[in-house]
Amino acid sequence: MNYKLAEDVKPQFKLLIAATVISIALWAIAWYFPIFGYISYPLQLFATFIHESSHALAAFITGNKVTSLTVSPDTSGAVWSSGSGLSGLFISSAGYLGATAFGTALLAWIRFGKSPRAALYFSGGLVGAMTIVFGFILPFWTLLETTTFGGVAFTVISGVLLSASLFAIAHYAPLRWAHFALAVLSVQCLLNAFFSLKDLFVITASSDQHTDAANMAASTGIPGLIWVLVWIVISVVMISLGLRLYAVGGKKAVSDSVFED
Repeated sequence: MNYKLAEDVKPQFKLLIAATVISIALWAIAWYFPIFGYISYPLQLFATFIHESSHALAAFITGNKVTSLTVSPDTSGAVWSSGSGLSGLFISSAGYLGATAFGTALLAWIRFGKSPRAALYFSGGLVGAMTIVFGFILPFWTLLETTTFGGVAFTVISGVLLSASLFAIAHYAPLRWAHFALAVLSVQCLLNAFFSLKDLFVITASSDQHTDAANMAASTGIPGLIWVLVWIVISVVMISLGLRLYAVGGKKAVSDSVFED
């Protein structure tokens, strides 16, 4: 079935395409010239915080104990929590699907003309709250049972800097560039979830490394590769629905973008 791009969303669609092209270009260039990776490094850390925060919130919502949330300099991360049975499955699935859902929600936020500053404040507040509660207070409350002082230090420093940066962009950036920053965050969450699932598929197929898919396999007896494929399908469905909503939604989109005078 073909869908026609709504006229009122064309400036925002150009914005999304630009954010996507820039994100992919930075990733591709950094592959051959690693020094350029520092440009996108904060964005990768943001996506990791969203991924790990999804795990932590899933554990909290299901009444399980969280002992730490850490983000590492290589942009990997970990959440240590209790959880078994259905709640364990929900927690293990929350990382990749949560990052995809967050990126898709930002797409919808942009599409319906909501304030980009509010979304940036929310994103900064989320990273800040997760850093303080799960990255700082709980690890020391449990006497660093599941992490190290160095892990806590990097998590806190990077989380505070990311949160402060998002607040600064929300407060000081011109509205058009606030829109662009929000589009970049959305694209980064979606691309990071997609490429991470691709990497997870390779890791699961070629090793017995401890991953979310390995947790699912241990809990259910269903091979980890099956769970990776399930997550990929769900992520693709969410992204497809988000893009369709973005492109042909019936409400008038915001008109103030970097591509429209």
